[in-house]
Amino acid sequence: MEKQKNAVGRRKEAITRVFLSKGEGKIIVNDKDYKTYFPLVYLQNQVEAPLKVAEATDKFDIKINATGGGLKGQAEAAKLGIARALLEISADLRPALKAAGHLTRDPRSVERKKFGKKKARRSYQFSKR
Repeated sequence: MEKQKNAVGRRKEAITRVFLSKGEGKIIVNDKDYKTYFPLVYLQNQVEAPLKVAEATDKFDIKINATGGGLKGQAEAAKLGIARALLEISADLRPALKAAGHLTRDPRSVERKKFGKKKARRSYQFSKR
């Protein structure tokens, strides 16, 4: 591999661009270490998950640009982006990543607001008198 591989991950309103290159396992999110950017351990595990499945935790340096959404959405978008970038490097990883569920884009997002309602389904409070 002569240069970095790119991939995009999305979840809800969050979008992450992932840049994968050979290295010793550093993960940088928006110019910060991922452990400071994602302070919660389960979000850190989300980001590491595809690397653990591919057994490549210390083989690649990863730079992630995350925008939109919240921390959880960004962590899950990063997971998808890393899995897609790993596929560009080696297509042999596809069965393992697919079995672990890292290649599926979660389609759930916020339902749109309907007219005559306060939110998507919530009505205005009814007053009898």
